[in-house]
Amino acid sequence: MTAYKSGDPTTLNRLYGRAKGKPLRAAQQSLVDDLLPRISMPEEGPITAQVLFGDDRPLHFEVGFGGGEHMAQRADMLPDHGFIGAEPFLNGVAQALTHVSGDNGAHPPIGNVRIHHGDALEALERIPDGSLSFLYLLHPDPWPKARHAKRRMMNDGPVDMFAAKLRPGGEFRFGTDHAIYLRHALMVMQRHTEQFEWLCEKPGDFQVRPGGWPQTRYEHKARTVYGHEVWYFRYRRK
Repeated sequence: MTAYKSGDPTTLNRLYGRAKGKPLRAAQQSLVDDLLPRISMPEEGPITAQVLFGDDRPLHFEVGFGGGEHMAQRADMLPDHGFIGAEPFLNGVAQALTHVSGDNGAHPPIGNVRIHHGDALEALERIPDGSLSFLYLLHPDPWPKARHAKRRMMNDGPVDMFAAKLRPGGEFRFGTDHAIYLRHALMVMQRHTEQFEWLCEKPGDFQVRPGGWPQTRYEHKARTVYGHEVWYFRYRRK
């Protein structure tokens, strides 16, 4: 994940975490070579729905999409919306491309997705303020040690940027299965009540996955392998 100086969402300290894991399979490498250049964000200039999709459709942005399951399913649910996903881990990008391409021919390709292979906050900087209808941060790296807290994506600088990029009434969705990260995130969001309204009226609102929120492979693993509880948070931009 990316760490930014507290209170300054535009100052990059460094990118933390892996950029590449095990070697890609031949089919994955082919998608990276052939499909990724066709659906990548432009390297320069402002990023708008008009630039990416040729119209003014609602825009969604996913920070660190992992294997891309959530992004692909949401895009399939909402074909008239545009989805942007950012992920620095090449193997995750390759997995997302498999979903976007139609799971290697098992389904029709998904045409309303654009991918940034790199730092999410660098991509967000190029999106005009007030442009996003939805922003997603699902199961980010928790960096559980206290000395690494500044590396967490849920910090004041990034959250300020999330608020700036969302339109009034836009929605920020956050999910985690890590108790330390949960407490940290709640403390951060408590400092941003002038920007965000927590859409929560009862415990079930954050203990049960809402409709229209596809399960990621990280969430599935957290539940089935580790027996973790998962928490779901929805915030509306004021």
